[in-house]
Amino acid sequence: MKKFKSVLLIVAVVGGIFLYVFYRFFYYGNVQIEEKSKLIYVHTGWTFDQVAQMLEDKKIVKNIKGFTLVAGIKGYKDHIIPGRYRVVNRMSNLQLVNLLASGKQEPENMSLFNIRTKYDLAGIIANKIEEDSNEVVKHFNDAKYVKQFGFNTDNFLAMFLPGTYQLWWTDASDRIINQMHDKYEAFWTEERRKEARETGLSPLQVSILASIVQAEQSQYYDEKQAIAGLYINRLHADMPLQSDPTLIYVRGDFSIVRVREGDKHIESPYNTYMHTGLPPGPINMPDASSIDAVLHYQKSDYIYFCAEADFSGRHHFSKTLKEQNEYAEKYHKALDAKEINR
Repeated sequence: MKKFKSVLLIVAVVGGIFLYVFYRFFYYGNVQIEEKSKLIYVHTGWTFDQVAQMLEDKKIVKNIKGFTLVAGIKGYKDHIIPGRYRVVNRMSNLQLVNLLASGKQEPENMSLFNIRTKYDLAGIIANKIEEDSNEVVKHFNDAKYVKQFGFNTDNFLAMFLPGTYQLWWTDASDRIINQMHDKYEAFWTEERRKEARETGLSPLQVSILASIVQAEQSQYYDEKQAIAGLYINRLHADMPLQSDPTLIYVRGDFSIVRVREGDKHIESPYNTYMHTGLPPGPINMPDASSIDAVLHYQKSDYIYFCAEADFSGRHHFSKTLKEQNEYAEKYHKALDAKEINR
């Protein structure tokens, strides 16, 4: 009898130890990070061993064996779901496995403002998703692909509107591009399309002109309307737009403040000193206010404008070349005084 009781005691002790260890593996906090929470990334095609290695390398879990045990019991080892996940300090193995197995990713916000080229845009998109930037650029440079949206590889940037977009890290770039197209279509309501027709421009042409207007004036909406009207006057008169920001775009150096005479002779379809009409595509991603400034442009007889010499960001508008030259001389003297040479 004593022997039987001893055996029962041993079994009870061993069972208790087993239950305690089992409980600890499942329910005790195994995520040990310095922050309250941290983002981790599980890549497409990863095996469980790669997930476990990532958790070890980034020092996410204290005991990888406990995590592995729970993952095996829960069946996670054979059902890896890629994604961007937020883990919380003191999270248990069970909570961690359940999170990774659920596929409940942390959403990502992508803000698109002050974008100048499609390559800048591709880099921002690629920085928010798993897909490589080269794959995104392939879409932008694929003539057949962009044609389905009504654009070409030169003007595709016009389809994208500034704003903040929510996406998932595992989103393919074509899904994001489709999302952007939906926003573009929603923006270009029948009312806006009617206003574009009244200006004599297509929505695409409005966006291209708006990008130039925005490059010239990003602060004052009333001046955006005035500049838009001035450029429309030039278009109607078949005069070159002569926009300095288009030369800066050609140079590809957006730190330039002072355009030089030699820049006006650079051969490029974006050189609005050499070519009449609009360039083949936008020189930035214009925002809604710049587009609306073109649609509601200020009617005037102005065909010249020059930045004010006080560097306030405002401009002088002129009807004659004589008046324009006087303002230009004052502005260039102000640049010289501040030793702004480029």
